[in-house]
Amino acid sequence: MESSEKSALKSRDFIYRNGKAFAAAKANRSYLELFLKSKLALLMKDSIETTSAAKETDAKAHPDYIALLYGIKEAIEIEESLKWELEAARQTIEIYRTESANNRGLDRAVQ
Repeated sequence: MESSEKSALKSRDFIYRNGKAFAAAKANRSYLELFLKSKLALLMKDSIETTSAAKETDAKAHPDYIALLYGIKEAIEIEESLKWELEAARQTIEIYRTESANNRGLDRAVQ
C-alpha cells in the first residue's frame, strides 16, 4: 500500500469518526442561535424598563445574554474547526484519486 493510499484511507476513517461530532457541533450552534431569540424575549419581559427599545437594550446588556453570545462564539469555533478538518480529509482523498488516475493514464501510455 502506497503512502498516499494510506493517507486516503486515514482520511476516510477520520471523516467516518468525526462526522457525528460535526453534526452535533452544527446542531448545538443552531440551537444556541435560535435560543438567543427566546432568551432576548424572556429578558425583555423581565426588564423594568418601559419602552420596547429600552427593554431590548437592557436585555442585551444582561450577563445571561452576553454569556449566551459567548457560547455561540465557542460553538461556531468548534463547528468551523471540524468543518475544515473534514474538508482537508476530503481533499486528501481527492488528491489520491487524481494521482491514481494519472498513474493509470501513464501506465496505459507506456504499454
